[in-house]
Amino acid sequence: MLVYIGVVCAADNWALIYAQQLALAEKLPLHICFCLAPRYLDATYRQYAFMLKGLREVAKECKSLDIQFHLLSGEPGQNLPSFVKKWKFGAVVTDFNPLRIPRQWIETVKKHLPADVPFIQVDAHNVVPCWEASEKLEYGARTIRGKITKLLPEFLTEIPPVDTHPHSASRAAEPVDWEEVLSSLEVERSVGEVDWAQPGTSGGMAMLESFIDRRLRLFATHRNNPNCDALSHLSPWIHTGQLSAQRVVKQVKRKKNASETVASFVEELVVRRELADNFCFYNPNYDNISGAYDWAKKTLQDHAKDRRQYLYTKEQLENAKTHDQLWNAAQRQLVSEGKMHGFLRMYWAKKILEWTASPEEALSIAIYLNDRLSLDGCDPNGYVGCMWSICGIHDQGWAERPIFGKIRFMNYAGCKRKFDVAQFERKGPQDDLK
Repeated sequence: MLVYIGVVCAADNWALIYAQQLALAEKLPLHICFCLAPRYLDATYRQYAFMLKGLREVAKECKSLDIQFHLLSGEPGQNLPSFVKKWKFGAVVTDFNPLRIPRQWIETVKKHLPADVPFIQVDAHNVVPCWEASEKLEYGARTIRGKITKLLPEFLTEIPPVDTHPHSASRAAEPVDWEEVLSSLEVERSVGEVDWAQPGTSGGMAMLESFIDRRLRLFATHRNNPNCDALSHLSPWIHTGQLSAQRVVKQVKRKKNASETVASFVEELVVRRELADNFCFYNPNYDNISGAYDWAKKTLQDHAKDRRQYLYTKEQLENAKTHDQLWNAAQRQLVSEGKMHGFLRMYWAKKILEWTASPEEALSIAIYLNDRLSLDGCDPNGYVGCMWSICGIHDQGWAERPIFGKIRFMNYAGCKRKFDVAQFERKGPQDDLK
């Protein structure tokens, strides 16, 4: 028997496709296993419920494909090797995640698997696999863009389906009581689910279709205007693996008479997203000040003791209790919707640097709030977004000023020049999704 251990999507998943090819070649049954960690960083019920409801859809699809689906609970590094031994699997295939904890799980599983069980990792997370795009830490989009563009013809192909598996398992997986799993979660429940994002691949595909039909034409020109509904809103599904970035690119590229806006979207979804994976994969300090460039560390240190006009606690920031009504509106959107407009995420994080006692505290709070509240929290894009805003990652030095030093500055007046700030401040939660 062969097992695939991975994320929550049966369709368009190159790791699962490869696992089925191996199983077919050896005429073996195919199993899918997901190990549910009891806690993960600052993730709350919001993210866990979205992920599990997507998994429930996967389990249904597996049944129709005659693939056994297993849901385990506990620490993956401890539980998966014993599960593989108990079921006498002949090989293990898994997905790729560049973050620290999943990579530690991978190393622990590899270490404790039987010596005769092959362990194979496939990057189904990116269009161009992370280690193929670059063998080193890239400085910015301009240094990785050409490498990815050169490889896209090789990797941006049609995606074969996962077929009904012809070799049935001799014994079935334990049935999953999904309601019991949800009710028994130990994560914090005060951050609840949102109603605009329907979990599962079907919900993700519906959102993708609405983007292509209604919002894609606006993306190139209006994506930085928080009052204009020009974004894809796809990040929760892509983050959890319920929607493949490659499928999204293929669908978007079919849009006719939209070459400029399609190119702009592909730059964000492929180049910028894979740049974030590159940073987290090759920089072990992707979520702390030590991971910043030397010039940024120096300038932040030089200005660490600068006087702050306002100082807020983590609790005040989480509850949107600042003097800045634009910042408060953005934070309220994050709390209520589990998302924040991309342009405002930059402003939001930079103000945290301005309103806390040190760069270290600012980065810690920004990551905490994003991981805790955002449906796409605990993601390479989130860490790189915070590091860009606070530590100048993938950016350059700018004119020196208090607190920020040479880190790029953003302020309220600048936002007013970009869009109608008062209109955004008046908006209620989910107005942009109606």
